[in-house]
Amino acid sequence: MRDVLPQLLSWWHAGEVVGVGTVVATFGSAPLPPGATMIVGPDGTSVGSVSGGCVEGAVYDLASAAVNSRTPVLVRYGISEEDALAVGLTCGGTLDVFVDRVSRQTYPELDTIAADIEVGRAVAVATVIEHPNPARLGRRLVVRPSDGTADRANTGSKGATPARTVSTLGSTRLDGMVRDDVLSILAAGHNATLSYGPNGDRSGEGMRLFVWTCVSRPRLIVFGATDFATALTRVGGLLGYHVTVCDARPVFATKTRFPQADEVVVDWPHRYLRRERDAGRIDPRTVITILTHDPKFDVPVLTEALRLPEVAYIGAMGSRKTNTDRLARLREAGLAASQVSRLHSPLGLDLRGRTPEETAISVAAEFIATRCGGTGRPLRDLTGPIHSLETNRLESPRLHKFHENVEPTL
Repeated sequence: MRDVLPQLLSWWHAGEVVGVGTVVATFGSAPLPPGATMIVGPDGTSVGSVSGGCVEGAVYDLASAAVNSRTPVLVRYGISEEDALAVGLTCGGTLDVFVDRVSRQTYPELDTIAADIEVGRAVAVATVIEHPNPARLGRRLVVRPSDGTADRANTGSKGATPARTVSTLGSTRLDGMVRDDVLSILAAGHNATLSYGPNGDRSGEGMRLFVWTCVSRPRLIVFGATDFATALTRVGGLLGYHVTVCDARPVFATKTRFPQADEVVVDWPHRYLRRERDAGRIDPRTVITILTHDPKFDVPVLTEALRLPEVAYIGAMGSRKTNTDRLARLREAGLAASQVSRLHSPLGLDLRGRTPEETAISVAAEFIATRCGGTGRPLRDLTGPIHSLETNRLESPRLHKFHENVEPTL
């Protein structure tokens, strides 16, 4: 949705009706995750993708028809062994696509959602994608953290809160129950599918909601203004991170040396990290890398980092000898074994690369694998689905229960 939003908003402001197809669930080796979106404008222009090409034509036709239809549809696509010409996913996966029409009348909240995204405020949209009563399909509830506690790093103070259209799923009771569930999902920054009974019973089935979340970019904090940091900054930006470079040496920590960093900070690393922690700008998605090779920098900042409640990854560069010395210094600083065990050092996967760019890819590969639960092994040596459903996962009994004839990869 985020990728197609500028064009969608342009048509929305012009008073046009747009057909929108959104992936709401995937099974097996689906090419794109839940939340992938294709829109079809009033002139037939298509923007975005739901499958990387496999079922684009079929979804395009449905989205085009949705412009004149009043009833949204939920369609399942999967590989067909019986008919080689049938619409299907050649990769062997299965996906559910929800197709609806969007206009100023059907989606009056869109401009305020776009305003939230523009300034980095967290927002989620829960949409009814399945219900025995067709009139309930497409109803939306927009959810935002009420006090900033659900997503402190993403709400911030940027921008004024826009005037908001009140959204509802049909009852105050249902809105409150779904809002509580969605806030948990929003805090984790995931998309998810939730199941309830037709009247909103938690233990029932019959109503499904797709929860799309938008939070600001996760943070990559690079301590040490080195050549390796320059390369990691570029890779981090490519992966969608908000990249900060911090070093106490002003001659090295300059925007000229790090033009692709979102911010360059001149400060002692441990002091900067402590300040960011106290300001609530460190969250479970934050990646922290220490590339300084100097005990007077890396031991104090690692002492702060390893005492943080939860972050996605903490890694430090250095030789085996440097790492042995560093671990001894951290223990002397009073860190417990459980805290020290969180450290990835030497950081990175074994790619045998030597250049700063190759090293940056090695480091990024490790924190991606850590975040996603990957093994770091060649895919050809593994079995089972290539793509997992981590972006659609939430540890909750109200997760959508998949149809029995489809094996989930959760």
